[in-house]
Amino acid sequence: MGQDLKDDPFFRSLIELASDLAHEDLEKLCTRGPERKLIQARFLQPALVAVSLGYLNRMIENGITPDIVLGHSLGEISSLAAAGVVTYGTAVSIAAKRGELMDKVASQVNGGMMAVMFIDLDVLEKYIEEMNEPNRIVLANDNASRQIVISGDNELLDRFAARINEEKVGKCKRVNVVGPWHSPFLNEVRLEFENWAEGIKFQKPSIPIVLNATAKPETHPTTIKHLVTWQLTSPVFWRESMDYLKSTGVDTLYEVGPGRVLSGLARVNGFARETTIYNINNLRGVELAAAEYAETVT
Repeated sequence: MGQDLKDDPFFRSLIELASDLAHEDLEKLCTRGPERKLIQARFLQPALVAVSLGYLNRMIENGITPDIVLGHSLGEISSLAAAGVVTYGTAVSIAAKRGELMDKVASQVNGGMMAVMFIDLDVLEKYIEEMNEPNRIVLANDNASRQIVISGDNELLDRFAARINEEKVGKCKRVNVVGPWHSPFLNEVRLEFENWAEGIKFQKPSIPIVLNATAKPETHPTTIKHLVTWQLTSPVFWRESMDYLKSTGVDTLYEVGPGRVLSGLARVNGFARETTIYNINNLRGVELAAAEYAETVT
């Protein structure tokens, strides 16, 4: 992850900052592992933001600048920098604090997350309600039609999956995370996060930024800060965010950072073949996207 950025001075400044904040050599952890350590939020989150912003910076240097931005969960922190709400370094600092607080919760509760596929949202919510365990098992991500993620106590997640499998109404798969993210289990650290963020100055975005919690653009710095911190305990309304993005008429999407999950979700959410989607997860991806972009503007 980010190995081809190792000689990039801008990336080096970000990953060194992330390493200092996490008290760990994150560049080494990203390239050599072990994965069981890397997935701990206090390491993974600042590393992911540093890598994503490293590639974003190279895109901008190659003439590709965004017209509108959004990010899924942690990706929202990177989008803050892309929209000029905070500096790149501040985004890394926010990610480091966020990860630290989330790991604090993970060490105190036996929780996790589970993807639930092939089931409608209203049916899933009915199943959760029937479990009669408010705040201990909840909707975490509405990613796409019939592609949902729930979060909560591990025992309750297992009970939920057992019922879904028994009644053959969907398919469940555990998400490889260490805690019950986007759930009320994080209420206490969300307040701590809000207090910590009071000292950070958020600027008015220079381009539209769509927030997870509202699935629409927000412009007031105080509102954005509140929604970013609130996101720890609120669902990610990604399907609704994609619906808004479609309404703007965009025809080119860039998924910046490791993986291709969001590209797949974009297709599922209705961005068909006429929409060009680039995966920017290495420098080769930056070069290809930049070359094709240059052709469109000449």
